[in-house]
Amino acid sequence: MSAPPPVAYFDHAATTLIYPEVVDAMVAQLSRLGNASSLHGSGRAARRVTEESRETVAAVLNARPSEVVFTSGGTESDNLAVKGFYWARRSADPRRTRILSTAIEHHAVLDPLDWLASDSGAEVELLPVDSNGRLDIDALRTAVDRDPDSVALITVMWANNEVGTLQPVDEVVSVAARHGIPVHTDAVQAMGQVPLDFAASGVDALTVTGHKIGGPFGVGALLLRREVELVALLHGGGQERDVRSGTIDAPAIVGFACAAEVAVKGQPQRAPALAALRDELVDGILDVIPDAQLNGAPGAGRLPGNAHLSFPGCEGDSLLMLLDAQGIECSTGSACSAGVPQASHVLLAMGKGESLARGSLRFSLGHTTTRADVVRVVAAIGPAVQRARAAGATSAQGNRA
Repeated sequence: MSAPPPVAYFDHAATTLIYPEVVDAMVAQLSRLGNASSLHGSGRAARRVTEESRETVAAVLNARPSEVVFTSGGTESDNLAVKGFYWARRSADPRRTRILSTAIEHHAVLDPLDWLASDSGAEVELLPVDSNGRLDIDALRTAVDRDPDSVALITVMWANNEVGTLQPVDEVVSVAARHGIPVHTDAVQAMGQVPLDFAASGVDALTVTGHKIGGPFGVGALLLRREVELVALLHGGGQERDVRSGTIDAPAIVGFACAAEVAVKGQPQRAPALAALRDELVDGILDVIPDAQLNGAPGAGRLPGNAHLSFPGCEGDSLLMLLDAQGIECSTGSACSAGVPQASHVLLAMGKGESLARGSLRFSLGHTTTRADVVRVVAAIGPAVQRARAAGATSAQGNRA
């Protein structure tokens, strides 16, 4: 029996392969003893590598080392920023109950917003996006100008995790700065794909994580300007500027810093190569399936490694499994709750119909993607769509019977 072909992996936006040098750096640190909060020699050694890692992350993102707060990853960083800013700003002025965001945020932002609305009296306003998934900046400006003194914070992602559209973060900062409103951005998908400059961006807090950039799971950072006030989520030892208590995970932090350096320094060469492969993939799919639709902003307005397409007449989950059976791994444009497929909130916010939103796939490319992988997808997509459409038509007939 012949061996199955290697997996063609197109889900780098979910997680990407760890770099070999990251593994080596972590293994070396895992064999060392020491709690970074201890005062003896072993503790000081662990503290030293942690601070060196902090300096590395700060350098590649153009931040001060003191502005790098290590966390367990993107979800914790988003929660810390959204809840921490809201509580601090409302405590300073009870009028500040409004939070402005977009309808296409990751659930690591949307769910904390829902919780603050139900538990802490927040008034959450999810602003509209255009058909490409880009924030309507005029809607933001109108929302702020209506009552700027009541706005606790603005949180807008740097790049959308589903359709890859880049958001006008610089314009958001400009609107907010006129009224001294803090801005947080989830840049988890952007790091290593597009240039990130914390100092130049003007945002007050920025979320990044390790496993999206070739680092380990369970570690990330919130870049936080030194002058801002933030209420902590965790209370304990007072580590990380007293806003993120917990024993410092030196091996994971070393791995994260190593991945950050590799990913960010390689971005200028990697991004054009990814964009070229992405364009070849999209063109190939559209040649085979002419009625497929590319979602998100065109060209430079989206992440170089993102291709998100809708296939009329298909269920995305069915199409995903048909491709998976051929060793091609991607993701759907929908979330699944308790086994019940749901249309993507991102696509619905962009004005897509529910049927089209449910029939979508995200192909995300990364540092291991090859042209041979692209060729495999283009060869497989036609028969897969044909079978998915046939299954959908049969199911529809059965429901009518």
